[in-house]
Amino acid sequence: MYHESDPNLLVQAINAFWDWVGDLLDSVSGAAPGGPLGAVVIILIVVALLTALWWRLGTPRRPAGGPEELFDQGPRSAAEHRAAAERHAAANRWTEAVQERMRAIVRSLEERSLLDPRPGRTADEAADEAARALPDHAARLRTAAREFDDVTYGGRTADHRTYLWLRELDTDLQRTKPQLSTAAGGPAE
Repeated sequence: MYHESDPNLLVQAINAFWDWVGDLLDSVSGAAPGGPLGAVVIILIVVALLTALWWRLGTPRRPAGGPEELFDQGPRSAAEHRAAAERHAAANRWTEAVQERMRAIVRSLEERSLLDPRPGRTADEAADEAARALPDHAARLRTAAREFDDVTYGGRTADHRTYLWLRELDTDLQRTKPQLSTAAGGPAE
């Protein structure tokens, strides 16, 4: 009978939350230089910093591919990577296009037996190993690896120019005859 007028559990929880927020703000304003006005200034500075970060970094986005692409049916061929790169390029998804084109280059070198197929090889390792058989393209291969690392791990966004450059490298590598004696560690003839 005495508790008939008491608020329900949801209202009590909301009231407890607002009491906690009030106590928190009171303690912040007491600790901040300048009292409540100092606390407001600090809050405004924090909001400005968060807004600047949001503006600079943008909205976090999920990658274009879903989890089903993560565990596909095994290694893809260089032609499949090239086709995926072209699809991404047609949709102006330059970062994904650059990643797929670099994967196509590495897979193509593996298909030509210039690189041993090895899961987990980094782009830099692939470039260094391929440079032994294709020394005329060593600098371009290392630049391609750096571009791949920048967009894959460095958070940089690729552009149309980078993709076209990588596609041209891929085409040139397909036409280039390797120096197999250099790849095997012997002297170049």
